[in-house]
Amino acid sequence: MRGNAIVAMLLLAVTSVHAQQIPPATPKPALEKQEIRAQLTPRRFTTIAAEVGAKISRISVVEGGRFKAGQTLVSLDCSLQNAQLQKAKASLTAAERTYAGNKRLSELNSVGKVELEVSEAEAAKAKAEVSLMNVSLDKCHIGAPFAGRVVEQRVREQQYVQAGQPMLDILDDSVLELEFLVPSRWLVWMKAGHAFQVRIDETGKTYPAKIQRIGARVDPVSQSVKAVAAVDGSFPELMAGMSGKVAIVPPAGQ
Repeated sequence: MRGNAIVAMLLLAVTSVHAQQIPPATPKPALEKQEIRAQLTPRRFTTIAAEVGAKISRISVVEGGRFKAGQTLVSLDCSLQNAQLQKAKASLTAAERTYAGNKRLSELNSVGKVELEVSEAEAAKAKAEVSLMNVSLDKCHIGAPFAGRVVEQRVREQQYVQAGQPMLDILDDSVLELEFLVPSRWLVWMKAGHAFQVRIDETGKTYPAKIQRIGARVDPVSQSVKAVAAVDGSFPELMAGMSGKVAIVPPAGQ
């Protein structure tokens, strides 16, 4: 009985010494224990809004349709603004004639200096009104700021819109970016231009990609940082909103 106790004590001592010789494993961030997920996002996207209050006469691109940069997306019925422009032009003509007549009379010393200056100011004011109405009319034809697709159509033809009212959501899908989180310890080797693969769930295919930029702040809780990459190539089947799994292999020793 005493012999068994001695053996047990020896086994306990050997186990204790062995445990002290093996250093504990360094815990890794939780992010490294999971797969890294990424989502496809457009590089440029915006909402087209009305800049003047008017009735919509035509929407040239349907929801989901493609358009070119500079193409007219929405045309507004600006009959009122056009009439105001014609009125402003008529006022400008009258003001310019009055100023020209007073200027001639001034040369003959038949008109006072104040009257001449007033007529000159009236001509300048009428010219400014014409410029203002031209700007308003330009806003009746809303062009595309870039080439892309219509994501959502928020209004319909013949609908009256107020200034500032959203009409179309558009995006540029010529370059799709991947946004995902990586462990902050990867910052020592991950740089812009680093190539990797991403497998998109919706297509079941793997695509090449390259790191474009790294976020400016590390999350101290998750020890992660945001990375943005771009799909390297043109793949018509890819769409914004798709997601997948990033396959990045750290260098040996990292």
